[in-house]
Amino acid sequence: MANLAGGAGAPGELLADRPDGTVVRVGDKVAKAHAPDTDVPALAVRLHLASSVVCRGILLPPLPGPCPAPLPGGRVASLWPHGRPVDPHDAAQAPWEAAGTLLARLHELPLSHQLPGPLPVMRGPAKAARAVARMRGAPHTAHRAAARTVERAWATLPAWCRDEEPAPYTGTLCHGDFHLGQLVRHPAPAGPWHLIDVDDLGLGDPAWDLARPACWYAAGLLEPAAWARFLGAYASSRRAAGTTTGLAAADPWPHLDAAARALTVQSAALGVAKATAGNRGLDDAEEAVVAACARIAGLHDRTEQPFVQGP
Repeated sequence: MANLAGGAGAPGELLADRPDGTVVRVGDKVAKAHAPDTDVPALAVRLHLASSVVCRGILLPPLPGPCPAPLPGGRVASLWPHGRPVDPHDAAQAPWEAAGTLLARLHELPLSHQLPGPLPVMRGPAKAARAVARMRGAPHTAHRAAARTVERAWATLPAWCRDEEPAPYTGTLCHGDFHLGQLVRHPAPAGPWHLIDVDDLGLGDPAWDLARPACWYAAGLLEPAAWARFLGAYASSRRAAGTTTGLAAADPWPHLDAAARALTVQSAALGVAKATAGNRGLDDAEEAVVAACARIAGLHDRTEQPFVQGP
């Protein structure tokens, strides 16, 4: 990995080491070894799109070279310029307006660009289903009640949110896994914000990209003012581009509801699985999303009201 980043003989800084990828920084370059089960042709299409002129100023482009590059053992890697990430300890400076604007610009992109293969489907629902499967595979002792609550909420979701059917709408280019950790300033340290991590990029429902912040807001984990900054910037940018319906409408909540429920269940399932693996109690954020799952199940049982309510 360090050799791929041009750092032979130089120590690399491990930024992340998870089942879905290992990320190493060497100087001003970052190398990512993608998961062993990566769909390499689909990744090649995603990387090609990220490097294209249509995505300039929206997605951080990979560095020139083999893309993806083969690694020993059969895995593949991609190489990126280093950017400065969001400071997780400075919530007041979180770039919510920039995030909303970047997602809006991504969702407005035309899909006529020449690519080396078909544009893949956005992988968001597949990741939600994988999170629930991970929770089911954990030996629940202390968290059996929480797991049952998550399952009840999961059962209320539309089949497409559970990755059991194709999404009813797949006409928009989506990031597929948006959160603030997917933003960096480039050039570092004070360049414009860019979206990173194209592993889940593809065609899908744009509500999925707004759904994690919507989940946090509905669960009480995101301040209403921050949510308003994010949603306001997103809607303003879409309207400026000529879109006035769907997520850019005066009331976007009906379009957000299903995806927000799904991201809530995904977050809760991961929380239960991680707490079980770590032999610990649920932390405050995990408790909040499990409680939100109880609300989802209760609303479905009683009235079918939207989970996310507008101001």
